[in-house]
This record gives sequence, structure tokens and C-alpha cells, in this order.
Amino acid sequence: MFLNEFIFIKLMEHIFKCSRCGEYTMNEVCPKCGSKALNPKPQKYSPEDKYADYRRKAKKEELVKKGLL
Repeated sequence: MFLNEFIFIKLMEHIFKCSRCGEYTMNEVCPKCGSKALNPKPQKYSPEDKYADYRRKAKKEELVKKGLL
């Protein structure tokens, strides 16, 4: 692996997306609006996911609460 590729990979680990305005930043707090920035990458998929039922149930309750389901 070349040094440039290593630096790029390390940078990608530290990119966050603001939960309020959607801006990407290298900080855990958005410099634009001051809101918390989250990791934009999805969780890794595993066919042996022990908590899938809990996540689906929580997602369904959230959609019902918002009136979307």
C-alpha cells in the first residue's frame, strides 16, 4: 500500500456528517451549525445478526410514532 492510499484511508475513517444540516466535516461537532456530527457509514452486515429483530421493531415503532406506517 502506498503512503497516499494509507493517508486517504485514515482520512475516510474520520469523516462525519452533521445530523442537522447534512454537511460533512472532520470534527465531531459541525462547524456550520454546532450540531453533533455522526459517522455516515452504515453498520457492517452479518447474516448472524443477533439484534436485527430489535432494530426492526424499534424502526417500526419510530415510523408508527411519526405516522408514516
